[in-house]
Amino acid sequence: MLPQTENEVRGRLYIVATPIGNLEDMSARALRTLAEVDVIGAEDTRHTRKLLTHFGIDKPLFALHDHNEKDKISDIAKSLDAGKNMALVSDAGTPLICDPGYAVVSELRQLGYDVTPIPGPSAVITALCAAGLPTDRFTFIGFLPAKAMAKQGVVEQWSPQMGTIVFYESTHRILDTLEVLSEILPNDAKVVLARELTKTFETFLSGSASEVLGYCQMDGNQTRGEFVVMISLPQAEVTDAEAERVLRILMKSMPTKQAAATAAELLGDKKNRLYKLALTLAE
Repeated sequence: MLPQTENEVRGRLYIVATPIGNLEDMSARALRTLAEVDVIGAEDTRHTRKLLTHFGIDKPLFALHDHNEKDKISDIAKSLDAGKNMALVSDAGTPLICDPGYAVVSELRQLGYDVTPIPGPSAVITALCAAGLPTDRFTFIGFLPAKAMAKQGVVEQWSPQMGTIVFYESTHRILDTLEVLSEILPNDAKVVLARELTKTFETFLSGSASEVLGYCQMDGNQTRGEFVVMISLPQAEVTDAEAERVLRILMKSMPTKQAAATAAELLGDKKNRLYKLALTLAE
């Protein structure tokens, strides 16, 4: 049974993750939730109907996508006020992660409604955990711009302090994107291309941007499907002079220890080294 909300009159909105390719990844909790709610909001109702039918679930559906989600907030709130429990799903993976739903969840939270996540598959996390790149810090940026100049402008702003950089790419743009990356990224930047995650032809390609581009150009099959692109930029050597400059600025407005920690974040350097340097500057 679904839990009652603090306000027994109001229903609850469930954010339900669904498989990104392999239907065996559908969790028992997600299935139970979808079977017990009163109505389900879906990015594409036809796609979700097929998924529900596969699992023997028959529930009313309504479309919730980028073009109508703000208009749907009032209707969803009214349904919750009437005591109906609702679920939100995307076409694949965890809703709101580069998918519709943010406006709805944000507004409902502000209005005091209960929103409960039902965790499960996510292409970002699935790709990261098997890529062999650092996972202690990463930056997810959704999709790059479609136009080459705009795409180049975004890539040029990347820095090692962002951690592993992750974004989605489509089959008809992947070669163009890899060409931009090969022109801008340093040769020692590590690139991993994850394709068709959890599906029959799941593939991970790794190397420099130029190497991964070459693999895709030699084998047309490698440009088919849905992609997660991950990049680990090399840490730039931080000179003592640059570290001292940053520390002097920070130490004007914060304690020595905090300045060292902040400088470490900004420069991607070791906190202990910068703290020792800061102590010498404070003498």
